[in-house]
Amino acid sequence: MKANLFKLSVAVLICLLSYTPVWSQQETANFLLNKVYQKIQKANDYSVNAHIKVDMPFIKMLPVDAKIYFKQKDKFKVESKSIALIPLQGFDQLSKMLSDTNQFTSMIQGSEQVGNITTKIINVIPLYDTTDLILGKLWVDPVRYLVLKLQITTKSSGTIITEYEYGTQAAYSLPDAMVFTIDVKKFKIPKIMGADVHQPKSVANEKQEEKKKGKIVVKLSNYLINKGIEDSFFINKKQ
Repeated sequence: MKANLFKLSVAVLICLLSYTPVWSQQETANFLLNKVYQKIQKANDYSVNAHIKVDMPFIKMLPVDAKIYFKQKDKFKVESKSIALIPLQGFDQLSKMLSDTNQFTSMIQGSEQVGNITTKIINVIPLYDTTDLILGKLWVDPVRYLVLKLQITTKSSGTIITEYEYGTQAAYSLPDAMVFTIDVKKFKIPKIMGADVHQPKSVANEKQEEKKKGKIVVKLSNYLINKGIEDSFFINKKQ
């Protein structure tokens, strides 16, 4: 009888030990994501000047200057005299994604060097099929609680990778520069630009046809943070 109890105790202990790392990883992932979210929330609203450079096949455009306005957690507005191509996912998707931990499960996938920082890679998977998000992948600085790289895969826009450079406003988790790598076939390009990324090979240049990725570089300066922006400001008004 004692021998059987001993065997049972050993079996239970082995099971507990085998599950502990998974539980620990999930707890660590949740802890880091919570710290990241808390830091993001320090900037309830902001406006910032943006200098935007676009490198995409089939599109030729000069750098554009714009003014970006944002308010937690999903109000976003761009003012520019020219057309400004900016993936919204890099600005509001992270805040929306992390706002409700009951909507996703997270797990640390490993570590990776980003610049001179050893980051923790965290996968975020939605628990329900009702959202546009398929998978989120974050490279988190575990000391400063900053996202240095973000990969978002959605049903509507494919995969967008955002790399962040921080400086003057790191305390608010606001970057000085963002580099977007986008899936050209999925990215929504304004029709007014006349770009057709789906044209056949007979029409398109072969080198451009092979280039399936595009880059958008956004330099940010002159932040105004928590000055108060009314919700009505983000409502499109008909002329």
